[in-house]
Amino acid sequence: MRTVTLEEHYATPAFMERGGPNKDAVRMVSQLCDLDDGRIAGMDAAGIDVQVLSIVPGIEQLDAATAVDLAHDANERLAEAVRRHPDRFAGFAALPTAVPDTAANELERAVRDYGFKGAAINGHTRGRYLDDGFFWPILERAQTLRVPIYLHPTAPPQPVIDAYYTGNYPPDVVFSLATGAYGWHIETAIHVLRLILGGVFDRFPNLQLVIGHLGETLPFMLPRLNLRLPTELTKLERPIADYLRENVHYTISGFNFTPAFLDLLLEVGADRIMFSADYPFGSMELARTFLDQLPVSPTDKERIAHGNAEGLLRL
Repeated sequence: MRTVTLEEHYATPAFMERGGPNKDAVRMVSQLCDLDDGRIAGMDAAGIDVQVLSIVPGIEQLDAATAVDLAHDANERLAEAVRRHPDRFAGFAALPTAVPDTAANELERAVRDYGFKGAAINGHTRGRYLDDGFFWPILERAQTLRVPIYLHPTAPPQPVIDAYYTGNYPPDVVFSLATGAYGWHIETAIHVLRLILGGVFDRFPNLQLVIGHLGETLPFMLPRLNLRLPTELTKLERPIADYLRENVHYTISGFNFTPAFLDLLLEVGADRIMFSADYPFGSMELARTFLDQLPVSPTDKERIAHGNAEGLLRL
């Protein structure tokens, strides 16, 4: 069975040097920077055919000039890796979101010149979210190019961490609670809801978003959101559930949890779910084992493993 994974990460030497304080949180640097034999050997061992690569932890928190330089360098290096291994890698563009017109042009350059399959945006840009009209040139360009945006988690703004996540426990617990244990996922879910409630998908009805981690808690809340945010209140063109089922796709990305998967499956259907390992932060071997054991039909398993990704990304 062919497998395509969509939330797989890399870094560049320039990014690690100039990427700001976030670089201190990045581990497994050699794995992130390896875009050749070592990574491919790991893919072969796990039974992963294609990785769609995106840079972490992202450049959204950097100043505009640095972000422009690093995005260009990252996309150049990723394009070179895709050229070396066209059957194994595809790319999501890094974008300097702090300057939306430049970011939109960089997205078009990456798609048209390098064949990239969309863009990855790591959450808010210094506390500003994509429902802000400031960023809409990026979203409009993605719709025009017919490529998705992968909305990847980032830490909440510091005032949110201070108010919500800091408590009577050690700093290490605060960090984990605000990021991988909970905060990353709630932050991304809120970001998606802001996009919906801000009318982004009414303005750009063909725009497609991808989120990871079995939906960043949204599938569990989908019926409640639909109930408590009716169109009479939101003034949107469609119910909340419609946007979550028609404008958003979902990957597994390290959430190898069968009950949570089944909830996502029941809420959005197999056509909206795609395979992912979250490498190198998640295990490719465990991801493949989870995929093989999913309690779905062989046809749906093929869709999740590769078919949905091939259709969305035109692989």
